[in-house]
Amino acid sequence: MTEVAPPARLLIVHHSPSPNLMQLTDQVIAGASAPELVGVEVIIRAALEATADDVVGADGYLLGTPANLGYMSGALKHFFDTTYNQSLDVTRGRPYGLWLHGESDTEGARLGIDKIVTGLQWRRVQDPLSIIGPPEPSDLEACWELGAATAATLL
Repeated sequence: MTEVAPPARLLIVHHSPSPNLMQLTDQVIAGASAPELVGVEVIIRAALEATADDVVGADGYLLGTPANLGYMSGALKHFFDTTYNQSLDVTRGRPYGLWLHGESDTEGARLGIDKIVTGLQWRRVQDPLSIIGPPEPSDLEACWELGAATAATLL
């Protein structure tokens, strides 16, 4: 009898308090859940609900946050604060993607996250998506592609 491998697990951790950011998050989820990506189980957690067990049990990650006052949301920072130490030695090299939304700038948020994922030694799938203001159709498409590309790296 042939054993079937369990699906790869993609953990999506986000803080999406605004309608604009939720639109982006929905597209990331849709891309990661595309029907042709059979073999990838998508787990979605709000940043304040994600646990170290979620992180350790996943094979890859997608992270989404608003840029608040020049930094990532407090919710995503809390996620990192509560999962970092348990994840540090067991998640090295795992792929991740990142999308950010701001009204004027996302650079400080991106830099903060870059420092954390560098410490975790996660591997970026593609450049982070930084969307300013109301999402354009091209932004929504880019979010879908980020979700699909990140999920595809797990196959």
